[in-house]
This record gives sequence, C-alpha cells and structure tokens, in this order.
Amino acid sequence: MMDRYLISFVAVLSCLLGGLDASAGDVDPHYRACVKTCEETGCVGQRCFPDCNFSKEGVSSDGPWYMQEPLYLQWKQGDCQSDCRYYCMFDREKEREALGEGPVKYHGKWPFKRVYGIQEPVSVAFSALNLAMHFHGWLSFFILLYYKLPLNMNKKAYYEFASLWHIYGFFSMNSWFWSVVFHSRDVELTEKLDYSSAVALLGYSLILAILRSFNVRNEATRVMVSAPLLAFVTTHILYLNFYKLDYGWNMKVCVFMGVTQLLLWAIWAGVTRHPSRWKLWVVVVGGGLAMLLEIFDFPPYQGFMDAHALWHATTIPLTYIWWSFIRDDAEFRTSTLHKKAK
Repeated sequence: MMDRYLISFVAVLSCLLGGLDASAGDVDPHYRACVKTCEETGCVGQRCFPDCNFSKEGVSSDGPWYMQEPLYLQWKQGDCQSDCRYYCMFDREKEREALGEGPVKYHGKWPFKRVYGIQEPVSVAFSALNLAMHFHGWLSFFILLYYKLPLNMNKKAYYEFASLWHIYGFFSMNSWFWSVVFHSRDVELTEKLDYSSAVALLGYSLILAILRSFNVRNEATRVMVSAPLLAFVTTHILYLNFYKLDYGWNMKVCVFMGVTQLLLWAIWAGVTRHPSRWKLWVVVVGGGLAMLLEIFDFPPYQGFMDAHALWHATTIPLTYIWWSFIRDDAEFRTSTLHKKAK
C-alpha cells in the first residue's frame, strides 16, 4: 500500500487545509470595505463586472434558466462575489507590497493568479497528473492480473486482494478528479465533494491497510473488520455535507485515519519479508518529507507555485512507485498460490 502512504498524506493535507477558515487577509478592514463596495456598485476602481450588473438588474441565479449565462461562462468568469474578492485581494496586495509587507492569505488561501478562470492552475495541473498516474497504475495492474499472470480454473485471478485494489483505484481517481475541480473553482459544492472524496479514500485505505497487513482473506472476517469503519466514514461524510462542515473535527478524523494506516504499513514493512518492501519505505519516507512542504508553507511564487502545489508534484512519482508495489505484491502472491495449486 505504498501509494496509500502517499494518498494518506494527500487526504490528510487536504483536511488540514480545510481547517483554514478566517485568515489575516479577509479580516483586513481595507479588504472588507473594498469587497462590500464592489458588491454594491459592481466595480473595483475602474474595473466593473457584468455579473454584478446582471444581478443588480434583477435577474439573479434564481431566475429562469434562459436568462442566465451559459454554464461554461459562469465557470470561467465566476460570480460577482468571487470577482470582487479576487480584484480587491490583488489591489490590497499591491498596497501591502508598497508598504514593504509580505502577502497574506485570504479565506484560507494565498493570493493566486487566475488562468482562464482557473483559480489555482498549477495545483490543477499536478492534480490532473496524479489522476492520470493513478489511471495508468490501475490499468497496468488490471492488465497484469488478467493477461500476464496465470488464472485459476474459474478464470479468476489468484491474487486474493485484487478486487480490493480495483475499488481502491476507483476511490483514488475519484479523489483526484474532485481535487482538479476544487482547485479550478472553489465553491461550496466543489469543496464538499473534494473533502468527502478525500475522507472516503482515507477510510477505505485504512480498511485496505488492515486487511492486507494482517493478510485477512476470509470474507466473513473482512466484513466484520470493514463494517464499523464503513459506518463511521459514511456517517462522517453525511455530517460534513448535511449538518456542518466542521473543519476542525474533519481534520482530527483525517489525521487519525491517516496516521493509523501509515503506522500499519510502516510496521508491516519492518516485519515482512516481502521482496518489494523497500518500495514501501520509499513512499513512507518520501511522503513524510513531502509533508514538510505543508508545515513550512510559503506564498505562491509569481502568484502560481506554492507549497501545496509542490506537494501535489511530489505525489506523482510516489504514486508510480506505490502502484509498482501493488503489481509486485500481485505477482508475489500469485506465484506462491499458483505453486500450491499444482
């Protein structure tokens, strides 16, 4: 579960970022005054926004669909509030720079420069690469199992954890997909989908870590181990989406699940004689070092590349190594079981 080390870090970090609600920038009275004026007038200085005028003319988002802008334009241009916040933020940053002050966060994020309406283009690019890497890893695992390794008499894979890894691949790709969407456009819906996907991935990865590290092969035992964790994760996701998006509580849950599974993999890597255990250590150590990018956070260089974006970049090679371990594990177990079946 190499990549799970990495993915655990990914989801944990996403949860940690979710804890940032009020920031120094958005409580700045100059910034708040600018946003308030913009929402009333539709302008920041000489810049005026058609979406604000659109609302002021009485045709809001609650109006008939044929009176609203096309969805692709809404996505690219944002809405009145996001445009006001964006330009007020950069005007305020220019003022701070003139005073010799460094950048600060606004609404939990550093001031990023948009590219074609994408709010964090570098994070989007790296998230997309992680998504592609997981798809490549899962596809290569699928081809190995069913086209390169021997199958049993029922034409099924010998590898006992094959179905679990297929599900893991789905959760991983789903999580990175919503990471791409969330970093493209940060709104309530995309935020909840991103956090929910990360929690689901962490919860399932914890289950998989327990089942694989303890070599649980009996179906009844698997159900007994998984059911309580599945119930807890499902309840937590429902709580975040339909009761309260509690960043602090979500952070605690994510950290607990992430650290627990990391410890499980670290202990297993230390005691097992698996021929590819070194790959586990690479992901564990690499993921731990990558977390330093989140601890020692820094503002985006030229408005694009920040510590979180770099962290996304480090997960790309670690993901490749993780799926390499999964393939090695499938080969190792298949070889053992195939010899016993003869």
